[in-house]
Amino acid sequence: MNSEFTARPTRPNRTDTSARASSGVSNTRETLMACMELLFFAYRDFIGDPDSMLERYGFGRAHHRVLHFVGRNPGLRVADLLVILRITKQSLAPVLKQLVDEGYVTQEAGQSDRRERHLYVTQKGMKLTDQLADLQMARIKEALESAGPDSEETLRRFLFAMIAEDERSNVARLIDGATNTGNQLTGSTT
Repeated sequence: MNSEFTARPTRPNRTDTSARASSGVSNTRETLMACMELLFFAYRDFIGDPDSMLERYGFGRAHHRVLHFVGRNPGLRVADLLVILRITKQSLAPVLKQLVDEGYVTQEAGQSDRRERHLYVTQKGMKLTDQLADLQMARIKEALESAGPDSEETLRRFLFAMIAEDERSNVARLIDGATNTGNQLTGSTT
């Protein structure tokens, strides 16, 4: 298959009455649709390299997310991981079981509440996590360098603004405290 493609002919620009908001950002349907499509393509390529590597291990994107967040937050409670990933225990269980059974992640009971399960990436798991992160960080670095000055700050503001407003403080706390042991995001104890 040819790696290049021809874009479809452009459609008439459907503009609402305020083609440019006071912020100077275009809000025409076609401009926003193009941005949406760019996000789809960027995500496809951002996740493509890790997907290929994960496939060799019999893992998928869920495994990648677990390894990433547990690796960045040693001692993360299962309950908090469920909140971060927005998945159910039933969805997480087979992924976590495979990672534990194959020696990439360990679970330990909580010290104050034995029902809590705290997760840690093993040395084997950290090696894979680092390899996956290196692939994605290289892509980000190249894109930021190509985008020019101030692109990192603009990208950070844009991505943060894409997060639901009521989740931004949780995400900021998670990112800022990523390497703190036992980082708790919610008041849950499961």
